[in-house]
Amino acid sequence: MASSSQSSSAPSDGDASATGVAHPQSDQMPQLDTLISHLVAAKRSLSSINHVARANEIVTSARLALEESVVVSARTGFLRRGLNNQLRLLYNVRTEVEEISLRGRTEFANVLKSLDAADVRLRKTLDLLRETIVHASFRPEGEEPRSLRDFVDERGVEELNAALKSSIDTTNTAQAELDSSNAAFDDELGSIKQALGHYRAATKMASSRSSPSASASSSDSNSSLPSPTALPPMLHSLEMHAQEMAKLLESLVEHFDLCVMAVKHTEGGGAAAQSITGDMPTGVPVREGLNTNLNAPLDPLSESHYREMVNVLIKDAAEAEDVVMEIQDRIGDMESVLENVLAQRDVLVAVYQATTNVFDHLSSLASTRLPGYIAQAHNFTRVWNDENERIKGGLADLSDLHSLYNGFLDAYDGLLLEVARRRHVRARVEKVLRETRQKLDHLYEEDVNARETFRVEQGDYLPSDIWPGLSREPMHVEFRRISGGNLKDAFHEHEAVGTEETKEGEVQSASAGDADGEVIPNIPRPIIEQALVRLKARAKHIPSSAV
Repeated sequence: MASSSQSSSAPSDGDASATGVAHPQSDQMPQLDTLISHLVAAKRSLSSINHVARANEIVTSARLALEESVVVSARTGFLRRGLNNQLRLLYNVRTEVEEISLRGRTEFANVLKSLDAADVRLRKTLDLLRETIVHASFRPEGEEPRSLRDFVDERGVEELNAALKSSIDTTNTAQAELDSSNAAFDDELGSIKQALGHYRAATKMASSRSSPSASASSSDSNSSLPSPTALPPMLHSLEMHAQEMAKLLESLVEHFDLCVMAVKHTEGGGAAAQSITGDMPTGVPVREGLNTNLNAPLDPLSESHYREMVNVLIKDAAEAEDVVMEIQDRIGDMESVLENVLAQRDVLVAVYQATTNVFDHLSSLASTRLPGYIAQAHNFTRVWNDENERIKGGLADLSDLHSLYNGFLDAYDGLLLEVARRRHVRARVEKVLRETRQKLDHLYEEDVNARETFRVEQGDYLPSDIWPGLSREPMHVEFRRISGGNLKDAFHEHEAVGTEETKEGEVQSASAGDADGEVIPNIPRPIIEQALVRLKARAKHIPSSAV
């Protein structure tokens, strides 16, 4: 709009037409109604002052939003740097606790497999002992049949099984407590992951609002943080809009003042000007000398100055609507920019709140429950180490019992073979005795016949007192069976003395026929053969049940 400074200038002292009265309307100049309509339009345009006031509010709000965004962004960055280390430490702790659980569970499962295998071997051996009936010839006559298991004291097996069961139950309890603790730990991590999800969503939104490139980078990396760097240019834009709107409003005020002056200097326009300007919009700036006192007398104005003022007014009236539209457009742009500024601030605040939410979760977990989760893992490790040693000892005891009972089976089969061997030796001894008896009897008869022949042929010629033994019969050899004593004592005596000399005419022996002699059971040959087969099978690690 054109400046109205010329129209408001006072007339010169030499102007003859400066009479101090209202100028009459001419055919070439606008009518009073036209000037009044321009004045009304100018007054209506002054309502744009509300937009200007709103512009100041927008600038103030944007400036406060920028300050808040900078503070919140700085706090978010500080918390984020601490959160990265805490999250890394937290997940390292969870991984270590899980490794403890998995390692303990694996070792426990392996030990249980070994225990099961050892128990199966022992049970099979006990079943074999139960199935192996002691031959009746070993036992007193009339006794009920007894198996080898009847000769085994199973209290040791029961006590060992009870001890192992106690260790297993204790380990299972510790494992269950650790699993429960780890499940609670996972729930905590789930809450933290959910909070992190909110954090990432807020971060992504903030980055996307800042710029497309920032959005792309945020999708590739979780470490990017939104920054309020886009807000200062927006604030500067708002300030420029506000300044321009103030200038535009000032031009509208000047145009209004010019309209007021023109109407007042037009004949019959004073009352109309006073009526129109009676309820001015609040906040319209007052220009000194123009509309400060509508009732004050008018300064004289020459005809040329009046015409010049009216021409400027007509020209500005055509542009006033454009000025109003520009103010409206600018306030619309400012509202949009402010909305963007507040949205970015809200996103930064949301990121900060999401960050503090994660931080609160971590702080609460680290200060209250995390030590319990770690202590539970240590407790399981301690319990498992103690019980593992006990279980290994019990496993060794089970192996020893299995070896002992297996040895019992082997010893019983060996006993059967030993019985067979002794009967065989006894048979050989009896054979030697029979053959020796026959030879001794034959020698005795030969000796008796020879002595009798000698006595008949030479006895008449020899004095009877030349040798008292001349007429004696040969000696008799008798076999006397002696009951065997303790084998260990006999073995030591044999080592100490050597071969025992017998009295003349005596031969020491043993026989099952004497009442005090050794009784060797009579085991059927098939049983002996089965025992031999079992011994060979066990020696080759073949299950005896397959024999």
